[in-house]
Amino acid sequence: MNYFKTPLKIKHLSFPRFISGPLDGITDSPFRKLVRDFSKEELLYTEMRHVRSIITPKGGALALDFAALERPLNFQVSANSVEFIEQACEKILQVGVDSIDLNVGCPASNVVSSCSGSALMANPAMLEKILKEFRRVIPDHVLFTIKIRAGFKEVNAVEIAKLAQDCGVDALAIHPRLKTQMFTGQPDFKVAAQVKHALQIPVIFSGNVVNFKTAKMTYDLTGVDGFLIGRGIWAKPWKLEEMKQHALGNEYSVDSAMILKVALRHLSLMIEQFGIHGLFRFRKHLPFYIKGHPSASLLRQRLVLSESEHDIKKGLQEFLG
Repeated sequence: MNYFKTPLKIKHLSFPRFISGPLDGITDSPFRKLVRDFSKEELLYTEMRHVRSIITPKGGALALDFAALERPLNFQVSANSVEFIEQACEKILQVGVDSIDLNVGCPASNVVSSCSGSALMANPAMLEKILKEFRRVIPDHVLFTIKIRAGFKEVNAVEIAKLAQDCGVDALAIHPRLKTQMFTGQPDFKVAAQVKHALQIPVIFSGNVVNFKTAKMTYDLTGVDGFLIGRGIWAKPWKLEEMKQHALGNEYSVDSAMILKVALRHLSLMIEQFGIHGLFRFRKHLPFYIKGHPSASLLRQRLVLSESEHDIKKGLQEFLG
């Protein structure tokens, strides 16, 4: 049986094995809608939000504003204590999600300094309290997952993974680098394989999986159950479908006409969701849509500071049309 033709099963739910991972400032609602244009069944992660921000009027309104078509959806949160977890989960569950994910892997300094993200890997006692509180308030029909690293300063992924499983986590994603490595160096496939071997729940791999070739290599080395595609999907919302087709032995190609169509739709979705601020948010995506084009540098200089939707669309059409 071809592993890649079979689904990833987490409790009562099944998904394709390629998953759109969380990227702060990138995998917002407009981008998830773009992914849905290509991939209808795949699990999509939201951007990470701290539980405290979710219960505030402004933070909650922004984080919880998404469309039903974005489901199946895994809402990622961070926490540094049990405080606010119940209230945040209540709000998340009210709008309807398929899973809630606790981030125990983010290495960003502003997250770690608040004792959230990967800092929790250095504090198993607090992590256990947090995990048990999430499991208490998340109903059985909604999945509870976590994302971890190899460790903080020292490798302890197997210990943390076993703790998570014992606390009732339904699936676990691992980015097998230490916090101190950030995103540099090679992922430690041995650590990921050890975690997979130690657990009965599904284990999902995160880190440097950018195409089917790297996914196949990762599976051969680790035996993991699925793959979180993070930076590899930036400005490539077709990436999950591309990997799926390549796994099935089919050809899949993207030309400039498709890139133009996607970029224009992305811009429109951004403005629809965020108003004029959507124009500014789109700027970070623009260089990736035109990357590799002979005149990319010229177009960036011309459009990256543009405050006109018309000018950006016209420029994209001139260069990619």
